[in-house]
Amino acid sequence: MHGILERMARAGKMPLHALTPSQARAAYEVNAGVLDLPPTKLARVESFTVATRDGFDLPVRLYAPSSEPLPVLVYLHGGGFTLGSIATHDVLCRHLSHLAHCAVLSVGYRLAPEHRFPTAFEDAWDAVHWVAGHGQEIGLDTTRIAVGGDSAGGTLAAACALQARDLGLDLKLQLLFYPGTTAHADTPSHKTFAHGFVLEAAHIDYFFDFYIPNRQDREDWRFAPLLAHDAEGVAPAWFGLAECDPLVDEGLAYADKLRAAGVAVDLEIYRGVTHEFIKMGRAIPEASRAHLDAARALRQAFTLEKP
Repeated sequence: MHGILERMARAGKMPLHALTPSQARAAYEVNAGVLDLPPTKLARVESFTVATRDGFDLPVRLYAPSSEPLPVLVYLHGGGFTLGSIATHDVLCRHLSHLAHCAVLSVGYRLAPEHRFPTAFEDAWDAVHWVAGHGQEIGLDTTRIAVGGDSAGGTLAAACALQARDLGLDLKLQLLFYPGTTAHADTPSHKTFAHGFVLEAAHIDYFFDFYIPNRQDREDWRFAPLLAHDAEGVAPAWFGLAECDPLVDEGLAYADKLRAAGVAVDLEIYRGVTHEFIKMGRAIPEASRAHLDAARALRQAFTLEKP
């Protein structure tokens, strides 16, 4: 990990927070797969759209290792609500589908600043709701649905799990890779890892200011799940956190909140790695281990494997 950070520093590329959103997206798209594992071939990879509440055609991509009816993970990519796409997380979704032997529906939710809070959350929830209501039509087992994501996608997944609880939808798991859960990026790990650890304080300010510029709005649980009134009855959770990550403390805090509410929680902290490590499988062995651990959690939640 240290070697990767050194090479990133030597490359001297313009930091994302110094670019316009469109420039930052293009740079992220180019670099997203540099350290990723080779893509896994699957029996089904299908791209289509689903309608949102405001009539937007929401891009999604379905991955499945076979044509049989399979449980499904609705996956929400990271990127600070501003960057990222189905394409940047294609390899990760393929691996999770293959390793967990489940379907994965990757969601191309709308990004800031063109679409500010709560559009990303609403798109994410509309995708989950669509799967619950229409997944059978495309051969999914809608009695076994999970939701997951990394970073900002983890925030959206956690918020969708709360919404599912409130609306009576039974989710089997929330799969959270280093999720953001707090309102104001003010935990100790934000200071400890503010500079030089991939996700920097300036990046977080950049993303938050585009997505949710009003600081009072940031205390809405759809942006900061840690501030939800209660967490009783939400889906069981698996957390995969990076030790050297400004978000590690808020991941731990949300796990504690869920445990205190009686929610089953499985948590792994991957030592010596930074934010984004799950997409660095060519260089970081912990990435492959995290994929395996997440897949095991999915199989157990979907009762494809005994605990």
